[in-house]
Amino acid sequence: MTDLVDRVMALWQRLPEDDVAARAAFAEVYAERVVVNGAGVTLDELLDRARALQAALTDVHHELLERVESGDKLVVAFKLYGRHTGPLSTAIGAVPATGRDVWIQGMDVLTLTDGRITAITVLADELGLLARLDAVTLR
Repeated sequence: MTDLVDRVMALWQRLPEDDVAARAAFAEVYAERVVVNGAGVTLDELLDRARALQAALTDVHHELLERVESGDKLVVAFKLYGRHTGPLSTAIGAVPATGRDVWIQGMDVLTLTDGRITAITVLADELGLLARLDAVTLR
């Protein structure tokens, strides 16, 4: 499964510009429909999310912190880094570009079926990211 983690991280860092090639690359690791935090998401919607992330952050890269495999589950803890150069979609709305180098820590619990991701439980420290972008103030 190491190869799967590398391929997934590479897709979220840089997608092929051609939409057909990008979709084909996503289809190699994700099912046509993936349950993300309990909600069904299509492969095309996942691709749109990756494109939005890459439009908001340049020089995106990951640091893998931990990985645990058990049966059909793969858990990865990571930090995602990038320069905030475009509007970033968040739970409080879009945050305009700041030009700052930022990071967010996250953990994904992936469920695999026939070698492809069919469900993801996503945990991310979005509040920490928003604080680093001065979009919220913590007391």
